[in-house]
Amino acid sequence: MAQLLITGGAGFIGSHTCVVLLEAGHNLVVLDNFSNSSAEALRRVDVLAQCGDPERLIVVEGDIRRAPDLNRAFAAAPRGRSIDAVIHFAGLKAVGESVERPLAYWDVNVAGSRELLAAMAAHGCRTIAFSSSATLYGYPEQVPIPEGAAIHPINPYGHTKAAVEQLLADITLSEPDWRVARLRYFNPVGAHPSGQIGEDPRGKPNNLFPFISQVAIGRRSELLIFGGDWPTPDGTGIRDYIHVMDLAEGHQAAIEHLLDSATEPTLLTLNLGSGRGYSVLEVLAAFEHHCGHPIRHRIVERRAGDAAITVADPQAALERLGWQTRRDLNQMCQDGWAWQQGNPQGYAS
Repeated sequence: MAQLLITGGAGFIGSHTCVVLLEAGHNLVVLDNFSNSSAEALRRVDVLAQCGDPERLIVVEGDIRRAPDLNRAFAAAPRGRSIDAVIHFAGLKAVGESVERPLAYWDVNVAGSRELLAAMAAHGCRTIAFSSSATLYGYPEQVPIPEGAAIHPINPYGHTKAAVEQLLADITLSEPDWRVARLRYFNPVGAHPSGQIGEDPRGKPNNLFPFISQVAIGRRSELLIFGGDWPTPDGTGIRDYIHVMDLAEGHQAAIEHLLDSATEPTLLTLNLGSGRGYSVLEVLAAFEHHCGHPIRHRIVERRAGDAAITVADPQAALERLGWQTRRDLNQMCQDGWAWQQGNPQGYAS
């Protein structure tokens, strides 16, 4: 099994991926600065995965923008082991905040990725799965959206993801022994079925699902739905929601595919989505069913930068990785509500 470095492994997607990777037998070094995550998540990951060996999950507190922190992470693997591959989650991810603080987003997401890649090269590690995003597609020209669709990001967050994708493509051309997966995922939601780890956004949620769950648990007064006049069956926007456990398994499949292709250079660009869209009102109704009571909501004006429908074409991931989603909207709501009920204030509970 592989020795992996996970940047941002204490975050929402990172923590769930850590559980899946540990259960698959891999050993992990997690690098995180905990600026928008919690060390408690990794303590719970250790329990869920039943590691039983402190060398299987090693946590290094540090920043991807700092070469000394990256060197500490690469040196943290148990004696005699080196890092075989990296899964790169670390970064800032709020679209609205990126408009307000573009310099911070370019610094963390782009400059940080550049420092990580330089450290990988210095330590002889040239295999990486990068956490990209469907925001690259901007206003999609066709739905479902294939990987070959035009790249037209419409906010600084999307621009930084596109920049890192280009950097990775340039590296594979200049040094052909790199093996890279650029994973563009859509709308991750839900939680681990144990209810022990889940999404715990700092401050006001930027995404629909944690906003719904916080209103349902009483942390917020009402849900704002941005636009009721979209060209969709019920007038609300449609998105491709993917259970975070499906997404975690997608990362496992991608990194194992890259490691199995150790004798050949690889640049994979894959959508990770379900291929099915749900409207805001459909998600709301499903969540109300699982929490057992109505959720107060109000339709307001459309939000700048939103599209009517964003749904993935996931066929390439099935063909290349043998991966597809297995959990439906009901499972997403059931697991998300179990997490929120058991942790009404997130990890601070």
